Amino acid sequence: MHILSPRFWGRALAAASFALAALGTSHAATLKHEAWPQHGRDAGEQRFSPLAQVDRANVSQLGLAWSYPFRQPRGVEATPIVVNGVMYVTGPWSTVYALDARTGRELWVYDPKVPGEKAAHACCDVVNRGVAVHEGRVYVGTLDGRLVALDAKTGRQQWSQRTFPIEETRTITGAPRVANGVVVIGHGGAEFGVRGFVAGYDARTGQRRWRFYTVPGNPASGPDGEVSDAPLRDIAAKTWNGEWWKYGGGGTVWDSMAYDPELDLLYVGVGNGSPHNANIRSPGGGDNLFLSSILALHPRTGEYVWHYQTTPGDAWDYTATQPIMLAELTLDGKRRKVLMQAPKNGFFYVLDRATGQLISAEKYTAVSWASHVDKASGRPQVAPGARYENAPALVQPSQLGGHNWQPMAYDPQAALVFIPAMESTAYMVGDPAFRFQSGVWNTGVADPAMPADPKLMAQAKQAYQGFLLAWDPVRQREAWRVAHPGPWNGGVLATAGGLVFQGHNGGAFNAYDSASGQLLWSAPIRLHALGGPITYAIGGQQYVAVAAGFGSSLHLSGGMLMPQANAPERGRVLVFKLGARQPLPAATEAMRAVVLPPAGQLNPEAVARGGAQFARYCAQCHGGGGVSAGVLPDLRSSPYLQSAALFRLPPLEGALKKRGMPDFNAYLKADDIEAIRSYLIDMGRATLPGAGAGERSVIARP
Repeated sequence: MHILSPRFWGRALAAASFALAALGTSHAATLKHEAWPQHGRDAGEQRFSPLAQVDRANVSQLGLAWSYPFRQPRGVEATPIVVNGVMYVTGPWSTVYALDARTGRELWVYDPKVPGEKAAHACCDVVNRGVAVHEGRVYVGTLDGRLVALDAKTGRQQWSQRTFPIEETRTITGAPRVANGVVVIGHGGAEFGVRGFVAGYDARTGQRRWRFYTVPGNPASGPDGEVSDAPLRDIAAKTWNGEWWKYGGGGTVWDSMAYDPELDLLYVGVGNGSPHNANIRSPGGGDNLFLSSILALHPRTGEYVWHYQTTPGDAWDYTATQPIMLAELTLDGKRRKVLMQAPKNGFFYVLDRATGQLISAEKYTAVSWASHVDKASGRPQVAPGARYENAPALVQPSQLGGHNWQPMAYDPQAALVFIPAMESTAYMVGDPAFRFQSGVWNTGVADPAMPADPKLMAQAKQAYQGFLLAWDPVRQREAWRVAHPGPWNGGVLATAGGLVFQGHNGGAFNAYDSASGQLLWSAPIRLHALGGPITYAIGGQQYVAVAAGFGSSLHLSGGMLMPQANAPERGRVLVFKLGARQPLPAATEAMRAVVLPPAGQLNPEAVARGGAQFARYCAQCHGGGGVSAGVLPDLRSSPYLQSAALFRLPPLEGALKKRGMPDFNAYLKADDIEAIRSYLIDMGRATLPGAGAGERSVIARP
């Protein structure tokens, strides 16, 4: 499960002088503990702050000091960065904002002007998780595939590099990292059918230094001329079968990274396969390296050092792109340098970060797809039938995972990891009619239409529960947990004041006692604070900040699981300090009117066919059954639903293309669109208050 490059130790020794200098610089820069200079505060991504002015005793006195609204609507997932008293934060559509961290005064704004059509390639909203700041430059990856360097003082563009052609079905939503003078960025898009990679660029010039493909390409094409050619040839290729390259293969590096300057090792998390269904992607089985793996690379060259695969032959969308953090733990009486991750598959992993050796892996949430992870081999023991080869399977966790992208935190004082965790269940069945279609989702998993039954919808909602979990990584067991209103909750910050900060999907931003989980403070913010909170100090005053909004994958696709946003206002940065009393700004957007579905008899066959088409092409953005959480219009009550001619305008004539709604001429015809309209009318009549059930379809539903 892990392989160590024979060149590793020589390279590690050669990097020793740089490592000592880097550690010294980092320590000097953070002596005052004032800034939040990196994505996870430090290169090890622990998201722990030694600031303790705000503590258990006085956290109840926290109040809003200032807020700043983003200029554009949609999803907010960024962790702000604070350097030299300036906050750098990204909003929707990859726009960068520089703000005075004390007052919230706008200093500059950089809008990369991403074409609206590119939203069609974003699986999980037009979000961005933040920037990197290094030696006077601010680095951001844009949704349409550019890596851009900005002057930190002025916001002027210094260089821009295209990391992939804009027409490819890839996007960048993750925050870049800087390691040993190299800016590292990956991309998303596995659901659309791409071959994943991660790449490093010179921080000064923007010149690409290396690119590491995470899965093999077409063997007939020969080597790519990249640093990953040797490990793909010698390690990965033999773990694949069939003609996976026709579907892309997947393995996108869309989020997590961490860096150890002592070892000069960059750790990246690799995503799921494309398609999800391993029987289609790699018939005959195989581990499919380096899917769902943690890779250790040299950041200057991109050379492979070791890997550990969390989910061999992944068939469940169990990415290993969840946050990676580095720490030192006392294990069996010895102090060890470790890497920790709680990926989607439900097991919490502790690895030796020099070698990739598995130290421990235990379940941190409800898991049914595997009984345990064998410590000797490092492999999970998969439950019979969990791969849904011959029959459907109920699997825990679902494709959402036991933990998704939302950041976790580690408190070295309490020796606890705090995880925004979930319990979820998926009904998975292979798609017998699968055919690859460029430009849309290609999972190979059948997506049944949402039944127009409010009772079944309520039962489905109960199968998804979210909680804040305090996890002991040494004893590999739960210390405490706090239940949340729903499954999709925010990232976590831990502080030396004995506090854990987190937003939850009920629209509150909370502080908990790190020792017990007791709720000590709560601020209603109306928005969902999904990204990582931060804390910093200016002039002897500690501030706590979070970026919040409406949007993300579950706000789009899982409307029935999320609290409904009646007034889906634009996101904002919210900053708190002791004794502040600023009021929360009024909502910026008017509540959308509910237009009841039109009258008229529905054809049961058309409703059934429309439900299948909606699940295949539309539900990823508009929610199962058309149920919206409020980011995009709820199609059950859309004015476009009132006539067949109106309803055809966006999907067939591209009327909303510049707003991110693609046309579907390559996949759907006019009668398909009318069938989808019939299905949405049927759903609206069954589930919208006041719509009534008259003239509904009577077709039997699963």
